[in-house]
Amino acid sequence: MSKITNNIKTIPMLDLKAQHEPLNEEIKTAVRDILDSSRFILGPNVSSFEQEVAAYHSVTGAVGLGSGTDALYLSLRALDIKEGDEVITTPFTFFATAEAITYVGATPVFVDIDRQTLNIDPSKIEEKITPKTRAIIVVHLFGQPADMDEIMAIAGKHGLKVVEDSAQAFGAKYKGRAVGSIGDAGCFSFYPSKNLGAYGDGGMLITNNPEISGKVKLLRNHGTTGPYQHSFIGYNSRLDEIQAAILRIKLRHLDTYNRKRRDIAALYTSILGNAVQCPTEKQDRTHVYHQYTFMTSNKRAEVEKALRSNHISAVVYYPIPLHMQIAFKYLGYKAGDLPVSEAAAGEVLSIPIYPELDPEDARMIAGVILTALKN
Repeated sequence: MSKITNNIKTIPMLDLKAQHEPLNEEIKTAVRDILDSSRFILGPNVSSFEQEVAAYHSVTGAVGLGSGTDALYLSLRALDIKEGDEVITTPFTFFATAEAITYVGATPVFVDIDRQTLNIDPSKIEEKITPKTRAIIVVHLFGQPADMDEIMAIAGKHGLKVVEDSAQAFGAKYKGRAVGSIGDAGCFSFYPSKNLGAYGDGGMLITNNPEISGKVKLLRNHGTTGPYQHSFIGYNSRLDEIQAAILRIKLRHLDTYNRKRRDIAALYTSILGNAVQCPTEKQDRTHVYHQYTFMTSNKRAEVEKALRSNHISAVVYYPIPLHMQIAFKYLGYKAGDLPVSEAAAGEVLSIPIYPELDPEDARMIAGVILTALKN
């Protein structure tokens, strides 16, 4: 859906209002029921949502949390990753992926990405493993499943834990398995812009390991093992009832939302495939296109300018790889250390993609891009 403002049609990156309108009455009823019940924290909607997410991913445990960042942090806590340990991850992701590693006192170790998928390159992982390495955080970037067979084989060989940062990939599948269900733990964000988004912050951890889910349930509530009894130092990270109720409603529509995203992505690729590097989707996996991100080596600024002049949103995710961020300067990385990530940061551009986007608007967006590339 586009918007008309002062007779000018604008196309946003995401139109949450368009998604909300068909669900409005159902969501109002659910919220009203919670207000009437006065059960706001760790109530029946949280419990039911956890069960529904676990069933969706064919796992035994799911724990609702305050954010996706908390899910990453508490997964590392549950896996006993601590000060002095190293955790391998990608530098081409949102800051929270590596930030969570520092929360437990561990050191992020960045491995370069594959240019086709923009995910961590498994062929470059083993050279970064040291006696201090304890885990790998895999990111399924933009909804694109990473190469999990290769990563799990490396982890098994070296005795490493695997955490899947699936914040952008709810509903994506790798060889028929839902992402987040393959490693030791999967972490999701329900930030409003996500494929499955709340109306505020929210997150979840899933796992097939009852020790991990059990520990995270204690950690999220101050390490409480009984009334005013605390066996260890915990945290305050609880998905609230209102967000859980909203997410339960939206979960029922998620596969339809993702299918429509994939339809828009296929349309973009059919038009742009010979002009830019479009997202790659291997035959054995299902990309859910949290973002439609293409690459152009020398025309990004021109394309971005053309889109904006036509009132079309466009965003660069991510302009500064994590190893080049000031916050991680202490790690000692320098320009040129991870060349594929650095090159991608200078070439990627994300354009509008959401279930309600009119295909004619998508065609128009692609046309603007093609015109800018030719000029």
